Amino acid sequence: MERWLTEFVKLWVVIDPIGTLPVFLAVTAGLSAAAARRIALQGSLVAFLVLLFFVLLGQVLLTAMDIELSSFQIAGNIVLFLFALTMIFGESKLEEDQKLLRSSDLEKAVYPLAIPSIASPGAMLTVMTVTDNSKFSLAEQAETILQIAIIFAIMLGLLFSASRIIAVIGNAGASVISRVMGLILASVAVDGIIKAMRVVLAG
Repeated sequence: MERWLTEFVKLWVVIDPIGTLPVFLAVTAGLSAAAARRIALQGSLVAFLVLLFFVLLGQVLLTAMDIELSSFQIAGNIVLFLFALTMIFGESKLEEDQKLLRSSDLEKAVYPLAIPSIASPGAMLTVMTVTDNSKFSLAEQAETILQIAIIFAIMLGLLFSASRIIAVIGNAGASVISRVMGLILASVAVDGIIKAMRVVLAG
């Protein structure tokens, strides 16, 4: 039970359902509640499938391509950092509206909601390490998949409540939260790069 709880907390932190809210609010700004719910479902499904892929085949793929985990972590965190910059600086309202017209719901669900917000580089790496084939049995790996599914169910509930949250804080409040979270996200990305570089330099 202790291992289960520890692992659940670790997965909760890296998937970060609470931290996904500002990204979701930014992606669905100006859309109807039905469209926002559709994007939440699509984004969550895509992110879950991505993490499931890394649970089942992530280690095999990286090994086959002779890619070190630290290299993957550095590359993923650079992408995360670049996305964080867009959250911090944003764009003019006109540019955002034009992009919304050009982008389909599925495109917005995939990027930036599913990747890199929910299925972040940290989440991908974590699900690989907690389902390491050399350390964990198939039953333990199945438990991890169940934990991920539970976290995603909770996250969907939060995303479905996002419209009520935006009604309280308003668009200005959502904009402030988005920029603050962008700064935090950038810090997380830089921290991930530094940790990966330490591994590289130590090895």
